[in-house]
Amino acid sequence: MASFTVIPEHNTHKCNSDALPSHLRYAGFWIRLWASLLDTILVLMIVVPFLQFASGSALPSFDFSGETSSDLMRLFYVNSWSLVGKGPVDFLISWVLPAIAVLAFWICRSATPGKMAIGAKIVDATSFTDPTVKQLIVRYVGYYLSMLPIFPPLGIIWIAFDPRKQGWHDKLAGTVVVRKKRGGDDSSSSFRQFVLAI
Repeated sequence: MASFTVIPEHNTHKCNSDALPSHLRYAGFWIRLWASLLDTILVLMIVVPFLQFASGSALPSFDFSGETSSDLMRLFYVNSWSLVGKGPVDFLISWVLPAIAVLAFWICRSATPGKMAIGAKIVDATSFTDPTVKQLIVRYVGYYLSMLPIFPPLGIIWIAFDPRKQGWHDKLAGTVVVRKKRGGDDSSSSFRQFVLAI
């Protein structure tokens, strides 16, 4: 596991990039988007089969012949959402279990598998140490606020323009996402962490 040794600097209470320890950098919008997509794929690989088992239905079948890309997206979303919200078991599988899994990864590793793959870690925005459980719970709930409106999700897009690369969920929880600066040898270690996590 790659470790993040943080040497406290003066004025770490200031909310600017000068407070960031010299060996770290903020994880930006695009790299975090890739991590999020990876996490989403992993969650779907686990959740969808459980939903199918719980609902007793077969995997959705698609006839791709003669369909445009917009038709295919519509088919995907209609078939995917048809598996959600059919009762308490579906709610448990679709919403509760993913929340528990994400929070467990955050508490134990300060990162989801996707963040581990890119060598990123969630830390307290002031001390750059591991965040508290309360901060992580607030951060998770803050994700839903960050997704409003659904398109575009303004609280997520905010990461691209914020000097500390914080989304609304990060600001609410008092967290930032950091990576080691380039030049280290942590890329293979990050990949190893990701493989072990899954």
